[in-house]
Order: sequence, then structure tokens, then C-alpha cells
Amino acid sequence: MTDELELLKKDWQKKEFNIPKLSYEDIHKMIWKKSSSIVKWILIISILEFTLPHLLYLLPSMQEGMEVYKKIGVSKYLFILSILTYAVAFYFIFQFYQRFKEISVLDNSKNLMRKIIKTRRTVKHYVIFSLSMIMVTIIIMIIGVYLSDNITLAFPELKEGLKNISPEKLKITVMLSMGIFGIILTLFMGGIYFLLYGLLLRKLKKNYSELRQLEF
Repeated sequence: MTDELELLKKDWQKKEFNIPKLSYEDIHKMIWKKSSSIVKWILIISILEFTLPHLLYLLPSMQEGMEVYKKIGVSKYLFILSILTYAVAFYFIFQFYQRFKEISVLDNSKNLMRKIIKTRRTVKHYVIFSLSMIMVTIIIMIIGVYLSDNITLAFPELKEGLKNISPEKLKITVMLSMGIFGIILTLFMGGIYFLLYGLLLRKLKKNYSELRQLEF
């Protein structure tokens, strides 16, 4: 689809006659349809991304993780953070739906370019928020471990494996491990977002560039 559009656009600009020539309106409509499809996929991915991870809470290992939160005294803080995360996530999903509805209406090139820019900005804000929430969650857990009186109550398996380490050193070890895990998880999720949303945003950017070429 992209290669075909590129050929047709060159034909329209150079007035070549070796392929069927389309009008400005025809090329604009093709770019609009591509942009609408991209934004629809952004909406679908955001819904799936929000829904699927919650199925993990049905796993026994996740239930055990919830108990760890209680033992280090951060469960209520993470609960408040979860409410905030859900509220903002719903807001962004609604914003993606709004962007899809807006861009689904055939409009002139300038308005379509404005809608593409608006959509790209919304997606970037969503990715930044999602990655920030991962780091905030890890920081809350690290603080919980730091304030915990007996870390082995939350992680009994450490008691047997690290008998010769003092409680303070054990606490520092757990905090460092959580910090490293948080950084790795954030980078991993950043890579996932880059592959999913980044690819779609690059396509939107290309559509924007093509519209500018048609206009100017």
C-alpha cells in the first residue's frame, strides 16, 4: 500500500503517463485512509495492553506477590497508585478513541496534518506515563523494603540462602536487586512500546510528510 501510494504520488507530481494518474483529492483520500487505519490500531493496541496484563492476576504467583506488598507495608500505596494508573489509562484510551473519531472524518490536508500531530503527541505522552508508572511502582517497593523492620518476613527464602549476611546488608541487596530489575523492566517495556507504537508513529509521520509535499 505504501509503495503503491509513493508511485502514484510521484506520478501526480511529475505528470508521468506510464501509470494511471490520480488527482490531488485521490492521493489525499488514500493518505487519509491510511492515517485512519493507523490510529485505529493505536486504539486497539492500547485496549489490549490495558486488558491482557490483568489476566496475570489470576495466576497463583501473582497472588503471592500481592502478599509480599502487604508484608513490606506498601499494599495501600500501590492500591492508590493503581487507581491513579487506571484513571489515567482510561483517559488515554478515551483520547485515542477521540483521535480515531476525529481522523476518521475526511478533511482538508491542513486539518488532517493537525490531527496527525495531535495523535502523535497523545501517544508519546501515554508511553511516557506508562514507563513512569513502572518506575514509581519499583520506587515505592524499594522504600517499603527500606522501612521494613524484618525483610526476611517478606522474603523468607532469603533467610536460608543468605544466612551470613547482616539484616542491613540483606536489605541493601534486596533494594539494589529491585532497582536493577526496575531499570531492566522499564527498558524492556520501552522497547516493546518502541516496536508497537513507534512503528505506527513513524507511519503517521510519513503520512504527515506526504501531506506537506502535496500542500507545498
